[in-house]
Amino acid sequence: MALGFRPSNATSRFRVLKGIRGVAVNPAKFLREVRAEAVKVTWPSRKETLVTTGLVFAMAALAAIFFFVVDQIIGVGVRALFTVGI
Repeated sequence: MALGFRPSNATSRFRVLKGIRGVAVNPAKFLREVRAEAVKVTWPSRKETLVTTGLVFAMAALAAIFFFVVDQIIGVGVRALFTVGI
């Protein structure tokens, strides 16, 4: 081992990822860290969630209407273009 480095029992038990030095794979530790980070998250209230969901549906409906109208206008133009040649 270079420079007298000896892995401790804790690090030698877990497989070290190739290409990433010093990162051990420990699922239990990972889950503990995920839980700790999830506690720190500021979750939205029910009202905020419902308002945001309503706005998303409203914007999706407006976009659908807009693209429907644009598609119809382009369709009329294309049909007019192809009937000119007849």
